[in-house]
Amino acid sequence: MNSWQYVSLALLGNLLVAGSGSAAVGYPDAVVASASEAAVLTSKTLSNPAAYIPPQCYTKTGDDTGAVHNPCFTCHRVPRRPNYTNDSDLQLAYDFPEEMASNHWHNLFRDRAQAVNAIDNRAMRDYLRHSNYFDEQGELVLRAPLANPPAGWDYNGNGRWDGFVPDVWFDFDGQGFDRDPQGELTGWRAFAYYPFPGTFWPTNGSTDDVLIRLPEAFRVTEYGKPDITVYKTNLAVVEAMLKEEDVPIDPVDEAALGGVDLDKDGKIGTATQVSYDWAPLAGRNMWYVGRANNLQKSGELHLAAGLYPEGTEFLHTVRYIDVGEDGENRLAARMKEVRYALKRFWVDYSKLEQKAADEFKEKRDFPNRLKTVRGNMEAGVSNGQAWAYAGFIEDADGELRPQTYEELVFCNGCHGGIGATRDGTFAFPRKFAGDSYRAGWYHWSQKSLKGTSDRPLADGGSEYVRYLQENGAGDEFRANTEALQRFFDASGRPREAELEQLQQDVSRLLFASARRAMQLNKAYWVIVREQSFQAGRDTLVSPPGNVHDSIEPGTETGVAEILVGG
Repeated sequence: MNSWQYVSLALLGNLLVAGSGSAAVGYPDAVVASASEAAVLTSKTLSNPAAYIPPQCYTKTGDDTGAVHNPCFTCHRVPRRPNYTNDSDLQLAYDFPEEMASNHWHNLFRDRAQAVNAIDNRAMRDYLRHSNYFDEQGELVLRAPLANPPAGWDYNGNGRWDGFVPDVWFDFDGQGFDRDPQGELTGWRAFAYYPFPGTFWPTNGSTDDVLIRLPEAFRVTEYGKPDITVYKTNLAVVEAMLKEEDVPIDPVDEAALGGVDLDKDGKIGTATQVSYDWAPLAGRNMWYVGRANNLQKSGELHLAAGLYPEGTEFLHTVRYIDVGEDGENRLAARMKEVRYALKRFWVDYSKLEQKAADEFKEKRDFPNRLKTVRGNMEAGVSNGQAWAYAGFIEDADGELRPQTYEELVFCNGCHGGIGATRDGTFAFPRKFAGDSYRAGWYHWSQKSLKGTSDRPLADGGSEYVRYLQENGAGDEFRANTEALQRFFDASGRPREAELEQLQQDVSRLLFASARRAMQLNKAYWVIVREQSFQAGRDTLVSPPGNVHDSIEPGTETGVAEILVGG
């Protein structure tokens, strides 16, 4: 059993120290972290006692005109089982522990305009177009240091790296499968999805991508032979279970896949879809194929609506914004972060419901008690629902290093229990449907978001239009002036003609102009050079005016009605 199957208790987190140093070429004479002042990655001191509360939660809902906006509904909502965390009441009040009345995300209040303007455009462009994931020979940069980790990366002092070692080559075939330099499948598969409203839109600071990998048992026949049809079918089964809907597939011979009736037509023949029909109490089950089918029958692997099987992995890269000659926003070669998630074991509905009930009771009985997040910088942190989260982030020189415990606790703010998640995740349940380009199985480097229609909602509306209408802006801080000017008039009313065009092409909102992208890239580079991630990673040039520096716990937001998420 590897170390990922155990996530130990880390009592405290990490304090990053920003200092001064010599300025890089094209970089302003600002606060720069030198190598000697680099963060002690294994440190156990939390500078922010509740780093799991995202900075966006301090946003002011009211504006200068007295109007009230609701950016909160995207995350805090009535959940869909087996997510039993109903936090929709957070749309109505700032429900912080007393210790967190003061906003600890100090980078929100720093004016970086002077530092940003001092950075040369060419230097910034060269920087973001230089990979820190691959070296000049095309090898994975992190492999060597992780094979023999320096003492500063070795949390438990055992002389080896016990965490995730990046093994994605970002060389995708026509079906979205990643292949290594020998042309062999790595197991990772890229998929296209609707970016979650707000933070993960390029116009708000970053480009990103997400890949999924299922364990080996899902990729081989019952006899252990690698089989891409088996793998594609199992991925479709997982997609059907997460979305709770039918998923079209290329025609497959059900008999060759172990006699599983994938399309639920009552016979074993040729299936062109995985039909969702799961009601085990009524005797209606669904099944994986290949070796995973055998393990499912023996109880070693599990399947349930809204849950991934144990051993599922996700890789999420967060990058700078590159802009092409055509104005399209593209994934930059340089990565801000490489994030990794592993589902370590199975947790059934009853245990998830009990955990949610226990957390509700804890919050009611001890409203000012802070959450304890288990884990460490090497093995990752636990979200308390079977998932472990780990990652790498840029050091002051732009090279990838392991994230500290405190930097990983930050991830728990979104993945650790909010109404919007589906088994702790965001992207895969939002994967493009089977009738889209390549059935949604492709990487953003193969096709961008340009020309993508807005995500339809059950009530007949569309998601990004609704976000603008309810939030009155294009970001949680309501500070994206480019989006404000395009989609709202001087009185703050939505421009209906722009909303209509948005429904046909989401890039009109999600893509940043070349000028804005450059400014946001520079703003983040300042944070990288400072190594001040513990104070916030938001790409803001100037302090947003719509953020509380402190707020009395329990203060009402002014939102009159809880909105149901899309």
